[in-house]
Amino acid sequence: MKANNALYLKKNTRAQVGIGTLIIFIAMVLVAAVAAAVLIQTSGTLQQKAQSTGKQATQEVSSNLMVKTIEGVRAKNSATDMSNTIDLLKLKVGLNVGSSPVDVNQVVISITDGTTANNLVYAGNSKSYASTGADNGSMGSFSDTDAAANLQKLLTSNTTVLTTTFNNADHYYTVAKIRDEDSSFSQSNPVMNTGDLITVYIATTSSSATGFGSVGTTTTSGLKTSGLNLVPRTTVNIVLTPESGAATTADFVAPSSYGVKETVQLYP
Repeated sequence: MKANNALYLKKNTRAQVGIGTLIIFIAMVLVAAVAAAVLIQTSGTLQQKAQSTGKQATQEVSSNLMVKTIEGVRAKNSATDMSNTIDLLKLKVGLNVGSSPVDVNQVVISITDGTTANNLVYAGNSKSYASTGADNGSMGSFSDTDAAANLQKLLTSNTTVLTTTFNNADHYYTVAKIRDEDSSFSQSNPVMNTGDLITVYIATTSSSATGFGSVGTTTTSGLKTSGLNLVPRTTVNIVLTPESGAATTADFVAPSSYGVKETVQLYP
């Protein structure tokens, strides 16, 4: 019998399928690598923004001024001859527990009596009212050491910046320290730390009180008007805005009569 020598050829496509799978696998690896790089970059950016936002939020919460009390003082010539308005406010100010240090030099105080609004900066601040690029904006004859002298200048003097002259009473406020255990606070470097306590003086001299001779223990030779008029029943709003941190608000309504009192408790 003759042997069957027929030759059969079998088509094998397994190798081609393997190459296609390899190409798809490599493509998936490349896509995953690109996606991973994008995710890593995005997560890094988000982390930086989260840290920055967290830091700002912490400052907003922790850097908080506290207005503990507000006293009003009337101008006078004698114990029986006094102004019918509050002409000086004395704010006792401290910091919240755990607060970051606050540079009073950068605190802006806004005060309104419902008719007039004054935005005040610290008398030693040389930049706010200065001409561009200069540092001539502090209160005229500001003293780096004498708080009492600065208060008197606040109530009685003018300041000229270039060709503009204005009353100190409606542009500035001054301060005096009450408690400063670490000696960090001075007229030239008014930095408050936790535990520090200061008095903030805001001139509220009315036009009718300019002829009186003294305010509290400060003898004057002519008071300058602040534009404010704190007669009885006046609603007053005060906002202290630090460089960073939450603003502090203190509102009060003046008593219905000041009677014969030279000093009037207004807040709380």
